[in-house]
Amino acid sequence: MAAQVVDLLREVARLEAPLEELRALQAALQLVPLSTLREQAAELRLGPLFSLLNGNHREQTTLCVSILERFLQAMEPVYVARNLRDELHRGLSHPDDAVVILTLSQVGRIVENSEAVTEILNNPELLKEIIYCIGAEKLSVAKTAIKSLSRISLTQTGLESLFESSLLDDLKNVMKTSDIVRYRVYELIVEIASVSPESLQYCTNSGLVTQLIKELTGDDVLVRATCIEMVTSLAYTHHGRQYLSQEGIIDQISNIIVGADSDPFSSFYLPGFVKFFGNLAIVDSPQQICERYPVFVEKVFEMAEAQDPTMIGVAVDTLGILGSNVEGKQVLQKTGSRFEHLLKRIGHQAKNASTELKIRCLDAISSLLHLPHDQQTDDLLRMTEFWFSSLTREPLEHFRGISTQPFPELHCAALKVFTAIANQPWAQKLMFNSPGFVEYIVDRSVEHDKASKDAKYELVKALANSKTIAEIFGNQYYLRLRAYLSEGPYFVKSVSTTAVEGAE
Repeated sequence: MAAQVVDLLREVARLEAPLEELRALQAALQLVPLSTLREQAAELRLGPLFSLLNGNHREQTTLCVSILERFLQAMEPVYVARNLRDELHRGLSHPDDAVVILTLSQVGRIVENSEAVTEILNNPELLKEIIYCIGAEKLSVAKTAIKSLSRISLTQTGLESLFESSLLDDLKNVMKTSDIVRYRVYELIVEIASVSPESLQYCTNSGLVTQLIKELTGDDVLVRATCIEMVTSLAYTHHGRQYLSQEGIIDQISNIIVGADSDPFSSFYLPGFVKFFGNLAIVDSPQQICERYPVFVEKVFEMAEAQDPTMIGVAVDTLGILGSNVEGKQVLQKTGSRFEHLLKRIGHQAKNASTELKIRCLDAISSLLHLPHDQQTDDLLRMTEFWFSSLTREPLEHFRGISTQPFPELHCAALKVFTAIANQPWAQKLMFNSPGFVEYIVDRSVEHDKASKDAKYELVKALANSKTIAEIFGNQYYLRLRAYLSEGPYFVKSVSTTAVEGAE
């Protein structure tokens, strides 16, 4: 079969419009293992296939792309980088997106190879072509180009190539294509800057980070909304947060939130700004962030108490993030009765809002109530028990009612609430004393789809692995939980049938 492939390749090279031969070659290639093709790589002459890409024939181009993709997979990235330089150049500027994506996929293979990437770094014209792919109409082309450039920038040589040569001018030129393309370049810059303090230094020296910040704090509300997402990504890294703090950018974001009350268009950017502080608090210190920027907590509470479902959703998400660790929980607890009132509102929304908002509320409740065993103190257990009881009257039945609704996402989100509290003794006592609840937990007939079975299994696992469960549930139910756990999430009890002579 490998010999047939080589023969068909020669036949393709001999003809001007070899559609039938291309179809046969494509079919034959599917039957040849990649390992065999690798052994034949030295004999493969792909020039004619690349030449056929220059024609105007749609099917011919599609077939060539499919065939080349298979052949190139069999070739080492170093071989591709050294021997197909011209083909890579032409591929990146090809009018057909499929050809560009094929070429960029090879660039992706090359930049992942420490030996092959040098070939690209020594080829500024090819790097220039990749940069201009960021301006492509097709998003997948731009995303692949961004990924390759980001990978190239992981080395010192790559950073120097991009930021200390004329390629920086090319990067700035491609930004002028449109607003969308400019944001794509910002996305690339933030990806590179997030790698290390050295990478961030190169990016700031280029002036592009400063430009991003200027747009973030400018007057265009839609631009603000887009830029804050990228700045949030930068804030996930320690050196990124340090830079934002030292440059006074976090203070500027806080001041914009302060002024949002008098801005009729603040709803466009406020959700992103609040999310920024929520993420900042959880990767840094909830207490420090909330004490230094009290406007953040105040704004989250205001949004949660508002009538706008969009604002409520963002506030609930942020509360879930903030309360996902003990320090954040304690910050919320210090707000006293206001947070208690908010819990009642979240409990109400979890039952009465739109399906999407219900799920977001349930996820936030799970995050707020979750308390790892090694962090359980009497005070914290009393706090989570109080929070649970503040959500609504008879909260266990409340969430059980939500879990019976015919929507798998809601069912799973409600089970997640039970899982969050399953390792806490007060919750285990509530479950045991609630009529039919333990039976509901071990009943496999309730769940019908994979996600629901997985969610129920996580609940059973959390209960079965708890050190207090045997004492609270008793030996009988404890053994049933252990059996459920050992059988796995998808166990189906076999039903034996006996044939009876004469039965219909």
